[in-house]
Parts: sequence; structure tokens; C-alpha cells
Amino acid sequence: MKITDKKILLVVLFCMTTAFIAPPQKIHVWLIGDSTVCDQPLDRSPVTGWGTPFAGFFDSSVAVINKARGGRSTRTFISEGRWQEVADSLQEGDYVLIQFGHNDEAKEPRYRDRYTPVPDYKNNLARFIREARGKKAQPVLITPVTRLSFDSTGHVKETHREYSAAVWEIGRQYNVPVIDLDTKSRQLADYFGPKYAKVLYMQVDSLENPHYPAGRKDNTHFNEYGARRIAELVLAAIRERKMELAERITKKVAP
Repeated sequence: MKITDKKILLVVLFCMTTAFIAPPQKIHVWLIGDSTVCDQPLDRSPVTGWGTPFAGFFDSSVAVINKARGGRSTRTFISEGRWQEVADSLQEGDYVLIQFGHNDEAKEPRYRDRYTPVPDYKNNLARFIREARGKKAQPVLITPVTRLSFDSTGHVKETHREYSAAVWEIGRQYNVPVIDLDTKSRQLADYFGPKYAKVLYMQVDSLENPHYPAGRKDNTHFNEYGARRIAELVLAAIRERKMELAERITKKVAP
């Protein structure tokens, strides 16, 4: 047999072999949470939830479905039927990434409709876990992402202490992975420092953006750059924990 004939035969055999390799199973990654996670309307741009850039880091076998909504706590996410919609749609092998806390802990009178005491917050997280597992989906808990507030020493304040601790408690109780976004995001803001950390958040001067002619100084929500950096923290944690989902991340994640 000629060398060229052998090459052709090898190519044919390779094609026949690879044709029978099954593609990765299609899975859905469901995001539930608040405005720091959700897909924001265009008229709020450049406000961006971290779930928006997060969706672009995976191969075609992953579909990210962002069901997070602004202003929602665990309690209102359930009472409005938003969780039931997700639970009814879950399939075996799906992931559910769960990040609440900002609105649960809001005790101010104007936020009383969303406030959720810590015991109820834990019960709601436990419900998400049980019902996700009931559909053979994989729940992942995420501590609430930090606000931008520095103390007198130049370090970011830990403003979610009770609610982050509750996430860890439920994670241990139910043996669920916990991504400590509270700590990781505070470390990121500390890295930038009081002078420059605002590049992560919705900090615009008057006449700088047509959507905010009077400017905006928002220490809770991220701009596009900040949302991507927060998404990268979540992705890095997924890789660190060696979740099967990590094998489907295609874009490089910043260290």
C-alpha cells in the first residue's frame, strides 16, 4: 500500500471513530438571586449583574438561564412564584446557583416587604436545595457579593456578616458547595483600594452617561467591567471546586 493510501485510510478511520463519540450532555445553569446577579434592562446601562457576562464563558453544551430579579429576597422570590417556575423546569444534571442576601437583610421601613429574618432566610435556602435535589439538579450556594464601603483603615467593611454565615451554615448542613463571593469580592475591592475600587461599581459623574444625566453614586451595583470581574470570581471558584461544570468553561478567567 502506498504512503498516500495509508494516510487516506487513517483519516477515514479517524473520522469514523470520532463520529461515534457522543457530544457533552446539554445542561442548564439556572441563576437565582437579586439585582447584583440579574440581566439588567438596557435603559439602566451600564448597570450590569454578574450573571450577564457569566453566561458568555461556557461552551455550547451549557445554557445559562438567568432568573434573578432586582429587589428580590429569598422570601419574595418564592412568594411571587419565581422559584416554582425554576423548580418546575429543572432537569437532571442542571445546576442552580443561588445568591441572595442584599434584600433579605434590608431592615429599613421602605424595604419591609422584602426583609427576611435570618432563620427564614436559612429555611428558604434549604427549600431551594431540597427541591433542586428532588429534580436531580445540583444546587450551589453563593454568599452575597460585597457593597463598596471602606472603613477607617482603608479596608472594605463586612456588611453581610449574619447572612453570609447563614449561607455557610446551610451549606454545611446540606453538604452543598459554597462559593464565598462575599470574601472574594471584598478582597477584589481591597486590591483596588478606596481610590480606585469605584471602577467596579456604578459610579458616574453628571453628564457622563445619557441614562444618568445627574450622575450616580451607587455602591451596590456593578458596571460592565465590575460585573465581569465578579463573574470571573464565581467561575474561578467553580474551577477550584472541580465541579463538572468547570470542564465546560472555555474563556480564560482572570487570576
